[in-house]
Amino acid sequence: MPRKKRLWSPHHYHHVVMRGNNRQPIFLNVADYDAFFRVLQYAYQKYTFSIVAYCIMSNHYHLLIQSPEVPLGKLMAVINWRYSNYFKKKYQYCGHLYESRYFADLVPSQLDMLSVSRYIHRNPISTAPPIVANMEDYPYSSYHLYKHNTSPDYPFLNTSILKNCLLQTSQFHPPSYCQYCEVQQSE
Repeated sequence: MPRKKRLWSPHHYHHVVMRGNNRQPIFLNVADYDAFFRVLQYAYQKYTFSIVAYCIMSNHYHLLIQSPEVPLGKLMAVINWRYSNYFKKKYQYCGHLYESRYFADLVPSQLDMLSVSRYIHRNPISTAPPIVANMEDYPYSSYHLYKHNTSPDYPFLNTSILKNCLLQTSQFHPPSYCQYCEVQQSE
């Protein structure tokens, strides 16, 4: 039976998740996280895209990403293939690095953008036990850019989109995106 065709909208962001095979680690040290960002930079030079939130855990990663020029599948093929090749060569790894093809869910509204980005940023404190006490202490997440109002180092990272979503979504009373993320909500 053929696989279901993925939805792609060049005007929307997508929540992408990629997990290691058998939930094994796919990022073993700082050099691996750095290599992943080099892969993203390479992919950005081929196909322009925008990421508003990310969290790279040891055995999976989350991206809130928009691919306005090419189908998301084409972009993700470049990212996952290049990182997989890097990992396999470095660690003499054979077989599938990833559990299956990436998960992607279209994020249809600004309210959903806020919800998904909050979920992504809370990943390091949602584990049992939490990896860090505070979200901004996790070095492989975009949350510290929001918390410290820091300019991103990469052209594909855009921190203004979520701030604008919060301003345009009148049902939220927290004065900042970070307060929205930090408030414990029942899920």
